[in-house]
Amino acid sequence: MGSFSMWHWLIVLVIVLLLFGRGKIPELMGDVAKGIKSFKKGITEDDAPEATTTTTTPVGKTVDHKADETK
Repeated sequence: MGSFSMWHWLIVLVIVLLLFGRGKIPELMGDVAKGIKSFKKGITEDDAPEATTTTTTPVGKTVDHKADETK
């Protein structure tokens, strides 16, 4: 099978440019970059409230149980 030649990559590049157009590829890459940035922002926002809530609020309630003394 071997590796692809320079002509192969040139033909693939021309076909991609014909399908997507010259301006569409940078626009697509910009959209991908915005998606990655918003994903990272969402991950950091999700982690921050959990760290502050676990240290300031109690984890559970304590219930005092009184035994029935009417025996």
